[in-house]
Amino acid sequence: MSLLAKPLRAADGDVLIVGSYADEKRLPEPLARLDRALGGRLVEVLEAEKFQGKPGQLTHLYADGRLAAKRVVVVGLGARGQLTLEAVRRASATGVRRARDLGARVVSIEVLGDTLPLGPRARAVVGGALLGTYGFDRYKREKADKGVEELRLVEPDTRHGRELKAAIHLGTTFAEATAFARDLVNAPANEVTPTYLAKTATQIAREGRLKLRVYDRAECEKMGMGAFLGVAAGSEQPPKFIHLTYSPSGRARRKVAIVGKGVTFDSGGLDLKPADGMLRMKNDMAGAAAVLAVMRALPPLRPPVEVHAIVAATENMVSGKAQRPGDIVRAMNGVTIEIGNTDAEGRLTLADALAYTVARVKPTEIVDLATLTGACVVALGSLCAGLLTTSQPLADRLKAAADLVGERLWQLPLIDEYKDGLKSDVADINNVGPRGGGAINAAIFMRE
Repeated sequence: MSLLAKPLRAADGDVLIVGSYADEKRLPEPLARLDRALGGRLVEVLEAEKFQGKPGQLTHLYADGRLAAKRVVVVGLGARGQLTLEAVRRASATGVRRARDLGARVVSIEVLGDTLPLGPRARAVVGGALLGTYGFDRYKREKADKGVEELRLVEPDTRHGRELKAAIHLGTTFAEATAFARDLVNAPANEVTPTYLAKTATQIAREGRLKLRVYDRAECEKMGMGAFLGVAAGSEQPPKFIHLTYSPSGRARRKVAIVGKGVTFDSGGLDLKPADGMLRMKNDMAGAAAVLAVMRALPPLRPPVEVHAIVAATENMVSGKAQRPGDIVRAMNGVTIEIGNTDAEGRLTLADALAYTVARVKPTEIVDLATLTGACVVALGSLCAGLLTTSQPLADRLKAAADLVGERLWQLPLIDEYKDGLKSDVADINNVGPRGGGAINAAIFMRE
């Protein structure tokens, strides 16, 4: 995406995308100027189609040579006083999808809205525009027509050029990282194996000049990673323990670790999942995909923070070598774990990943990203992630960051009394607790 410093009426291309608020008697001045250039046709079309500016609402009209662009697409932004960055992002995506459906190749889009700070608003427009047409057709013979070939962000005021170019850079980097993670999650488990994730990390390290260490099974055994290797025991695919490091050019302000769950396929183990519960279990490495995407995005962003990415990559499969319910394994930190259920495997891989991180990395903060427990989905649905933490200041920063990028987080409590449900008669702890509070139980297990 590039910056186009021209008035809206001079923004050339196949489609110009503009936004309109809901329930306002008069058009905002940028749209009013467009309407005058169009000889009043914009208002005529909006009134004829009863366009109210509601979120998701769309209309378009031909410019008939009165503007540099061939067509104008108007997207609803909702009420002016209720505009959010997520609403801007969604409006941008909606507008670009309509432009694609109209056959547009070159699309210009204004910095939608005017009630939020310019930089974050521009980043939201860029992110929505770039991800709005995302699709995954790698394995289809007939590829979807991506349509739009060039996107331009339009801002007439040249005084904002530096801020908007920075916003385009950030928005593009975030969008490309998001698409990268989506591609990893959408690809099948027969391709995205632990070895594939290790090779992906190698490519990221090479391109971004990051430090990389990949530990194999024997090295993990020497470090005492019995919890991780217990999960890996039933798979023909060799496990890989991945450690990527980004170091800033100057002195690091902080040392942060991000740990991603990397179960590339989860059959449930001997506590086998039903068929419908197993079908999408290629997605069980989404945490690892997100972590690798972050590391891919860091070199162009150059934050003054040392960042360590940790992924314990394995499958959870059934075989004569698979771990059994009732087995006892020893994690890297010496804690013994009774396997109450082999399908509670993510917390086992993360137990060793977190123990390694604490012992070897010694970060100031650890953020763990994981598709951990169906109980969290039952509680919050598929559009909101659960947040559990031992640090409220860190939780507050994560929630603020989530708000900036349109992610939904809901903090769940860590209830100490629930630890009693994880007691084992034969080991330090059991990997499962009572049926209720499954997400909280998993977090308490990993805390221990």
